[in-house]
Amino acid sequence: MIQFHQSYSYEDFIQGYRPTGEGKFQLKNGVFFEFCLKAQHDPDHKYFFIIDEINRGNLSKIFGELMMLIEHDKRGKDFGIRLTYSSTENEKFFLPENLYIIGTMNTADRSLAIVDYALRRRFNFIDINPSFNDPRFAKLLSINGVDDDLINRIISRFNDLNAVISEDDNLGRWFSIGHSYFCSKPIVNESKWYRQVIDNEIRPLLREYWFDDIEKAEDNVNKLLRE
Repeated sequence: MIQFHQSYSYEDFIQGYRPTGEGKFQLKNGVFFEFCLKAQHDPDHKYFFIIDEINRGNLSKIFGELMMLIEHDKRGKDFGIRLTYSSTENEKFFLPENLYIIGTMNTADRSLAIVDYALRRRFNFIDINPSFNDPRFAKLLSINGVDDDLINRIISRFNDLNAVISEDDNLGRWFSIGHSYFCSKPIVNESKWYRQVIDNEIRPLLREYWFDDIEKAEDNVNKLLRE
């Protein structure tokens, strides 16, 4: 598992020349290249390469010529190609069929460009929505010592808040607030814990959402905090 960022490069991911302690440069394999070699040598097992924040990197730059090889029908030795730093014509690289790439992203992050369409069509996309209504969420809160009354308040109030966010023309359902804010075990009184989450995490977020209508943000915060 790795995380992309704006400085991540092809040389980090696939191959590139890196400085040595002697002041020289040496060709080194990147993390994805090495992982592919492991999968190639162990065809009986499935290998999963997870890229967190995949849309924070320059995807075309990072993947380079591997943009073709990550297609599901371009796997195996028959589709091997020369990489940028291949030293001979016969030096071919391929992605094995037992290797899977999983990328995660937050589509609500306005600071990022849209995902390269050439890359987008090479992936299946799965939406991961807030799970306030999932029985496992309520069970986790109960295990963490949260009483039933507060559990019900969290579920109902955040469902209501997400409905408001989803109906906002400037936001939409992609900006819905997730359940992960409440997955950590309270280290203080549960009522104080709930208020801390709202004051320190949810309120600043809503103020960003409705930066041009602070009154609306505070109104929704007050609905979350009402007794």
